[in-house]
Parts: sequence; C-alpha cells; structure tokens
Amino acid sequence: MMNRLMGPTDANNLGNVHGGIIMKLVDEAGALAAMRHAGSPVVTVQIDSMSFSKPIFVGSLVTLEAECTYAGRTSIEVRVTVKAENPITGEGTTTNHGYLVYVAIDSAGTPIEVPSLIAENEAQARRMEQAQARQAFRKQQSKAEKEIDELDG
Repeated sequence: MMNRLMGPTDANNLGNVHGGIIMKLVDEAGALAAMRHAGSPVVTVQIDSMSFSKPIFVGSLVTLEAECTYAGRTSIEVRVTVKAENPITGEGTTTNHGYLVYVAIDSAGTPIEVPSLIAENEAQARRMEQAQARQAFRKQQSKAEKEIDELDG
C-alpha cells in the first residue's frame, strides 16, 4: 500500500489530478508488489488497462493497493486499486484500477523465474483464474501483432 497527498503541481488548472501522475503512482505501487513477490528487480512490460471512473482533486489523499494476481515463468500481473480520500472528513471513494505486467530480472537485465502464486482465499483464487485468462489473451494478441508486423516488413 502507498499513500500520497495530491498537491497543486499534480493537477491541471481545474484542480483535477493529471491521469499521468496517477499512472506513475500505479506503476510504482505495482512494481513494488511484483518486486516483493519476485525477490528481485522488475521492469514494466505492459499496462493492460487503466480505467478512470472518478476524478481526483488537489488535497486528496491517494491510496494505492497492489495485489499480485498472476505469476508465470518470469512475469507477474498486478492489480492496482486507487482510492481518493478527503483527509479532513475521511470521506473516500475508489477512483480507478489497472492491471500491469512486470518481468523479473537479474543484475544483467536478463529475465529470471519467479515463484508461483498461492491463493489464500476464494477471492484470490478467482482473481488468479481471471488473470490466467488475461495472460492467455495477451499471448494471443502478441502473436497477432507480430504477424501484422511481419506483413509490414
């Protein structure tokens, strides 16, 4: 979990925090969860999705919760949930979430194997099943993109 208070330099002239600021924080929170699981450095290889359902304003306390949802041979998928809270009233809401994929690397930058994930409850088991489906789709999508690239020359 990460927390950060949003200030004026994080926002546009309307007081809305820039999406890019939130995406950077999401990537940092996701990378930390992936590093802890892998026990090694990681690099971001894909952001599957990033949905923004509500704005975040200057003065909000942003909390990011990251959970590993899939572990392949060298890759780790992480789901990051973003919540914004008024630190004075305590009123808060979930503003967005995203799925990111990281690859664990050694000191030379070479991918290394990561430990398997073990579900601790039914909700985690279900998220892991969903993550496996997303990973299968990613592989299919990557193969299709490579085929198109080959046609482009």
